[in-house]
Amino acid sequence: MPALPEKVSKAWDAHKGPIILTTVDKAGVPNAIYATCVSKFDEETLVVANNYFSKTLQNIEAGSPGSLLFITGEGEAYQVKGTIEYHTEGVVFEDMKSWNPAKHPGHAATALKVEAVYAGAEKLL
Repeated sequence: MPALPEKVSKAWDAHKGPIILTTVDKAGVPNAIYATCVSKFDEETLVVANNYFSKTLQNIEAGSPGSLLFITGEGEAYQVKGTIEYHTEGVVFEDMKSWNPAKHPGHAATALKVEAVYAGAEKLL
């Protein structure tokens, strides 16, 4: 399984503000959301807590791939693309529950499995 390049992994650890998670519906129409409840599970998996998904959840259930965009404090932007796994139990779900704020429901852990990574237009992986 592909993993985040070291430079991108370090950038993720220092990302600032919300990320943008994008999915597509069955007709290919994109849906993008801001998310603040996010974490790196491992070097192959970035996780977004499903606290209030609606269209995003519909797209995931339909098999949508995903794209996650984040920015560092220095203004460097990175995009990670891959398949989405949706966990309502198990180790990824339990990990999400450990860092997701208690005030949010944490219905599931949305795990983006790294397949491609970009810094702007430059493909890093």
